[in-house]
Amino acid sequence: MSKTIRELAGELAAGRLTSVALTQDMLARAEAHRAQGGHAYVSLDGEQALAEARASDALRAAGMVASPLAGIPISIKDLFDVRGQVSSAASLALADAPPASRDAAAVARLRAAGAVLLGRTNMSEFAFSGLGLNPHHGTPRNPHDASRVAGGSTSGGAVTVALAMAAGALGTDTGGSIRIPSAFCGLTGFKPTAASVPLAGTVPLSRSLDSAGPIAHSVDCCAMLHAALSGQELACSKPSLKGLRFGYTLDFVGAGVDAQVQQAFDAALAQLRAAGALVEQFDFPELLQLPAINGGGGLVAAEAWHWHRELLEARGAQYDQRVATRIRRGQQQGAAEYIDLLDARAHMRAIAQQTLAPYNAWLMPSVAIVAPEVAPLEADDATFFATNGLVLRNASVINFLDGCALSLPCQGKSMLPVGLSLCGLHGSDARILHIGRAVEALLREQ
Repeated sequence: MSKTIRELAGELAAGRLTSVALTQDMLARAEAHRAQGGHAYVSLDGEQALAEARASDALRAAGMVASPLAGIPISIKDLFDVRGQVSSAASLALADAPPASRDAAAVARLRAAGAVLLGRTNMSEFAFSGLGLNPHHGTPRNPHDASRVAGGSTSGGAVTVALAMAAGALGTDTGGSIRIPSAFCGLTGFKPTAASVPLAGTVPLSRSLDSAGPIAHSVDCCAMLHAALSGQELACSKPSLKGLRFGYTLDFVGAGVDAQVQQAFDAALAQLRAAGALVEQFDFPELLQLPAINGGGGLVAAEAWHWHRELLEARGAQYDQRVATRIRRGQQQGAAEYIDLLDARAHMRAIAQQTLAPYNAWLMPSVAIVAPEVAPLEADDATFFATNGLVLRNASVINFLDGCALSLPCQGKSMLPVGLSLCGLHGSDARILHIGRAVEALLREQ
């Protein structure tokens, strides 16, 4: 298994490793991946990354270490502004946009923490798909089975972490775009409460639902990255699972789950029970209203249309047409329909507050299926849209509720990766990460 950020930070602190050597190694892996036809990175910033690594080593030698992320190479999704670079959101429509004059807020916080920025990662164009296909830059493939998708929209970011081309990845999540690729690639991903990480300097998809967070190898890695991104100090200890109360529902998020995912999910619940946790089924039938609530494209289409309408008019032919089709659904929504969506969201959040109050965390499969194969998705629009909807289904519930969620790998040996999500409502980020440490330790015992 690749080393965690804490392990790498320990080697840097002990002088067994330099940031330059670590950065060189990851850049070499990234170049080799690209030479072999891989599509994880849209662009590498090797010269600048090595300059940052040299500066980090010099500061460390002088006794100045900004944070545990100092000298650690991180990849950046191609919709965050990095000073002097173009943020194209992996689209040809923005390929000739002017370079950013300053870092996005999240990037600036990583830089202040001493992270080394390796390059920009590939993604579903404009972050508008849970599958990760990209017709412009190529589709990042699943590191466990190259015939399958890596998951989207932070597809390239997940692959960079899985293949040791970065120690962690900065991604976004509007309906699962951190948790889906984490689940498909056997990684850990954290979608925080949206307001906890500023999104200034980021190409938006949905102003109501977007959030920024990490993909990495462990809960601890995600907690360190989230601490830098949010400015919140987080506890490093893990609680006892005995007596913790977890809930799961078969309503909506438990339907249509494939056999491999169900097997892994059931096994995780059994492990939690054996460790002394209380694991209970509860009813949440209101979730069954979500398809009707979002039937016109939902908040994502409405808010994406607001941002894209002029660019689509000018450069619509340069879009991935599957993405353009979904964005244009927002054109059909008027002010009344949009306000209905906001009211429905507020109502569902109020129900969730009451329904989930007894539980320390809500458990669900991060994705209802294992990573699907690329070829059928590329070949047929109907297959693509149906699969995309199923892949997004579970994760998008948490965005609609303005909550937070941590996806942990939970598959058994010789299985394709499966994600277990620990979910909480608005502002429960620290609690979910804290509990996540204990659940992760339990799952790794299997």
